[in-house]
Amino acid sequence: MKINEPILITEKNVTFLGGGIICGTLLKKTLSHAPCLVAADGAAGQALALGYRPDRVIGDFDSLTEDMRAALPEECLIHVPEQDSTDFEKCLTRVEAPMIFGVGFTGARIDHELAVYATLTRFPNRRCIILGTEDLCFMAPPELMLPTEPGQRVSLFPMATVAGRSEGLRWPIEGLDFAPDRRIGTSNAAVATEVRLEFDQPGMMVILPRESCDAELVARLIAAPKWPL
Repeated sequence: MKINEPILITEKNVTFLGGGIICGTLLKKTLSHAPCLVAADGAAGQALALGYRPDRVIGDFDSLTEDMRAALPEECLIHVPEQDSTDFEKCLTRVEAPMIFGVGFTGARIDHELAVYATLTRFPNRRCIILGTEDLCFMAPPELMLPTEPGQRVSLFPMATVAGRSEGLRWPIEGLDFAPDRRIGTSNAAVATEVRLEFDQPGMMVILPRESCDAELVARLIAAPKWPL
């Protein structure tokens, strides 16, 4: 299956569930505004244990047990046997939705978590917010106006070589060359109720306190221009 041939196309926001640390309260809150649940492979077991039946389960099924299979309708199981991508990438490239929220992709295996961020870097035109216990992150679009509070942490972590401009940050970023092995932009902060960000190319990850994930932020991300394919 090609990545431009999604198997789930929906007008609803979607929640991806991973096999990392899952907070039941966070999952319940996320599902209230992203009600379509897609489990990455064996995370289907965690969904079932918490009382949720996934709308889709996508993965190579190396961690999907027979008990999980028996509890799910066959039509919701999307088996992608190739081993060249992670289960998160299999989900991200096969779902088309206004916004995707990832829960359970942080806090456990570091290699799995880094693989998620690497996937987001390769597909910067996908609108996806990863939610952790303390923070959220997403790949910055070409332009974005962030709703903020003065003093709020706004961290920028380059996943590639990238430059940009900002308004409303304590330490402006214009004229700086960012790269993961050189300058990074963590622990910056807002000095206004709005922060404007512009970037010359894909590759900048925005990291914010998790409580800043509200309807206004989501609406602005959905409305922001996408990077061209």
